[in-house]
Amino acid sequence: MKKTIIFVVAVVVLAGGFLLFKNNDNNGGNIMAQPTQSAQPTAKKDSKVLVAYFSRTGEQYSVGNISKGNTAIIGEMIAQKTGGNTFEIKLAKDNYPKGYNALTEYAQKEKRENARPELLNKVENFADYDTIFIGYPNWWGDMPMPVYTFLESYDFTGKTVIPFCTHEGSGLSGTERNVKSVTKADVKKGLAIYGHVAQNSKSEADKKVSDWLKELGY
Repeated sequence: MKKTIIFVVAVVVLAGGFLLFKNNDNNGGNIMAQPTQSAQPTAKKDSKVLVAYFSRTGEQYSVGNISKGNTAIIGEMIAQKTGGNTFEIKLAKDNYPKGYNALTEYAQKEKRENARPELLNKVENFADYDTIFIGYPNWWGDMPMPVYTFLESYDFTGKTVIPFCTHEGSGLSGTERNVKSVTKADVKKGLAIYGHVAQNSKSEADKKVSDWLKELGY
């Protein structure tokens, strides 16, 4: 009886060793570590959240004339889901054209000049916020210049910054790196969402926002 038990144990050990070798061989000889739950980014549940965004109305690409900006729609979704406060970045003198083609030319000129348009408003008690979501349309592969004015106006030391943008094919275009360069903050994975989805397919946009926030720990 004892010999039978020893034989069975030996077979099991050998079989397990073969499976482990097989798995290692499939991974090029390396055992791949699986990500644990703690490896995922986790939001501070007790943090104070600000959702700041720059958004435009008027004639916009693929959606026509709109009364609420694409980025504003996404910003409000984020605020509702995180319990954050919203802040719309507005210009002291809004000289942006309402027509889409004229607007793109104006935005390109500002980018070329590295302009810093003066803003109308400021965030009260900015120091009280732990996490700042920053939203913007993608203009010429970059953030609009008023967003740079905003980011350069505050001290982001010790804060978490999370970008989101609306676009029609360019995605974030590396703007996460630009946010990091300006703020020196802890910048998390951003969200890029099509403007026409934000404007015309709100249930789809809502799901994309929810899935992204879940990845961030919200």
